[in-house]
Amino acid sequence: MTQSLEDYLEMVSFLADDGEVRVTDIATRLKVSKPSVLTALKSLEEQGFLEHERYRTVSLTERGRVKAREIRDRHDLLTAFLRDVLGVGAENAEQDACKMEHILSDETFKKLKELVSSSKKKEA
Repeated sequence: MTQSLEDYLEMVSFLADDGEVRVTDIATRLKVSKPSVLTALKSLEEQGFLEHERYRTVSLTERGRVKAREIRDRHDLLTAFLRDVLGVGAENAEQDACKMEHILSDETFKKLKELVSSSKKKEA
């Protein structure tokens, strides 16, 4: 899956937390055109991550929920690492985590997760 499609899937997941997800909402939040959203949704639907009927809402499939959760977990961990361990400001931590979440290997992600966990245990 491309970084761009991961961003779309993650946004659908975030928006679904607040209720119905519409193409307009995705376009607005990602600052892209509606045709770009429709192209991405079609690809994600073909891969079995979501369901979307034209002019209707978008919903994640079970496979999509699992993948979106993985992406969000990576994002949350990286944000926490940058903010809490390195002391990066909240806004920069959020933006940098969004960029980093797509490129880290599973091994690096696992090591960061261990480091953040041990850092939180030391604080407690």
